[in-house]
Amino acid sequence: MQQSWDIPAATSLYNIDRWGLGYFSINSKGNVQVCPTQDPSTPIDLMEVIQEARSEYGLGFPLVVRFQDLLRHRVQTINKAFQAAIAEANYGNAYRGVFPIKVNQLREVVEEIMEAGQPFHFGIEAGSKPELLAALAVHRDPESLIICNGYKDSLFVQNALLGCKLGKRVILVVEKLEELHQILAVSKEVGVEPMIGVRVRLAAKGAGKWATSGGENAKFGLSTVELVSASQTLKEAGLAHCLKLVHFHVGSQVPDIGTIKRAVREATRFYAKLARMGHALEYLDVGGGLGVDYDGSRTTFESSANYSLQEYARDIVWNIMEVCDSERVAHPCIVSESGRAIVAHHSILLVEAFGSIEKDRGALPVAPAAGDPKLLSDILDLQRNLTEQNRMESLHDAQQIKEQVQSMFDLGLIELESKAKIETIFWQVAHAVVGYYRGMQYVPDEVKEMETTLCDQYVCNFSVFQSLLDHWALGQLFPVMPIHRLGERPERNATLVDITCDSDGKVGKFIDLNDVRETLALHELKPSEPYYLGFFIMGAYQDIMGDLHNLFGRVNEAHVFLDEDEESGWYIEETIEGASIAEVLGMIQWDKNELSRQMKAQVDAAIKSDRLKPNEAMKLLANYERALKGYTYLQFNGHTQAQPQK
Repeated sequence: MQQSWDIPAATSLYNIDRWGLGYFSINSKGNVQVCPTQDPSTPIDLMEVIQEARSEYGLGFPLVVRFQDLLRHRVQTINKAFQAAIAEANYGNAYRGVFPIKVNQLREVVEEIMEAGQPFHFGIEAGSKPELLAALAVHRDPESLIICNGYKDSLFVQNALLGCKLGKRVILVVEKLEELHQILAVSKEVGVEPMIGVRVRLAAKGAGKWATSGGENAKFGLSTVELVSASQTLKEAGLAHCLKLVHFHVGSQVPDIGTIKRAVREATRFYAKLARMGHALEYLDVGGGLGVDYDGSRTTFESSANYSLQEYARDIVWNIMEVCDSERVAHPCIVSESGRAIVAHHSILLVEAFGSIEKDRGALPVAPAAGDPKLLSDILDLQRNLTEQNRMESLHDAQQIKEQVQSMFDLGLIELESKAKIETIFWQVAHAVVGYYRGMQYVPDEVKEMETTLCDQYVCNFSVFQSLLDHWALGQLFPVMPIHRLGERPERNATLVDITCDSDGKVGKFIDLNDVRETLALHELKPSEPYYLGFFIMGAYQDIMGDLHNLFGRVNEAHVFLDEDEESGWYIEETIEGASIAEVLGMIQWDKNELSRQMKAQVDAAIKSDRLKPNEAMKLLANYERALKGYTYLQFNGHTQAQPQK
């Protein structure tokens, strides 16, 4: 017997109260709402945002919605967490975080973070020349840091030192020993003393998907022997005082706080020993790794984290302080590069499901007819006699009949119509058997597999390769759920497929408190009514890492701000149109003017040969040129053609 359905039931099903972190919830209308500052008195209904974006700005799907106030709130929350931990522990220094621009390089995102972080002297981290040039331009606060990570050439170093001449605190982190000699040579040419950091290669290893970015075989960092050599090089150059920072990175999205504790203690020991060797160190950079609880399980699973932000800050402060006190070294200024935890929650990818592929719904009338094999009568009898008591036996018998039919078809012994009838009944039997187990504590593995086999495929207007690359490449899980109709019980189980022509363009793994789900509970698609899904916690890496598979380009964006003067309490401050077909083609050397010229030549030839009338030809050419200016994704003019496919 099914339990009653209500908003709390929907909240529990999709775990939104756990991964939502107070930013996301379901309102009384059954729509997902966003509270950008975790204040429930200022909710923003996602369906109202969609309506505004479509009616006022003409933005189609897929659509990324950014909540800039949420972004600001994340910056403030992280800084305040470290301030509170420092005050609680009577720590003898301050916190100076930096935003690693590689996590999201979008100008509007970076500028919002810099503005929100100004009261906290929050800085920026760059790992390449393009990132450094952007960081130098956006950086204004002389008290905040610019951390330069990654491999460097002389031009990289020159521009970093330009920042020093402008009064900025730019720290060049040495990733390999040869870089130190280059930095010293260029700084001598430029005539400015550099601020130098060293990345140490720890024995402590990370955990999760990015565990290999730490440990003794890591791509970056100096070994103990190389650290001693670097110290001697600086002393011989009379620049021992230029070593200002010790840096380490144990990996991105670290799920276990124990990993972070061990790494912090080991790195602090390096810091203390280098300080006692005569270097005027000021900063200890604990790198990134602050985890985001994507699934809400609060465990050491790779898509989760078994600690809170407050615990993370307290453990870092306490462990640094304890090691430094034992070594009789002054407490360093703490730096962290927690980019994912800052930007992940502020961005939502909204997509439209416009069709479904369903196995268990046959349109054919099923009744024995002349020429049908006895197997059809057998499976019909099996269906009529199916009960809860004989459900597994019936499933096994139905599977045997289906296999026999396939063998007969391969040998040419059965007609297509008969095969279709038998398969229709098979899927109906399988669906009934799965239904008998719904809600039970124990479900046999073969029934679980059948449930996955039976699930629908909802066709969604987006590209996994453009907008969800971490899911495709690394299996990263993101919260996915309908953003409306949540007052209705979802009756279908489905996976999601995109509109690329690649079989990998799908989402078949979903978050769950206990395990990874292979299907997602969704509502029946209604003809001529749009059905919207949201991919949440999407702000880290996905915006920049997507590729152009099938030439699907960057998607439309809307940036939302709270404003108490607005009747709704919010407004769309800015929109960014997604890439047009011409823009995407231009990236791979297809010039839109040349394409139009070639098509016009073919149209003219068709007119001359009487294949096309002039008026018809000009309309076709105009449609072609109009298409070049259009969105790369499907456009339904506000109406989906949601029809189940049998």
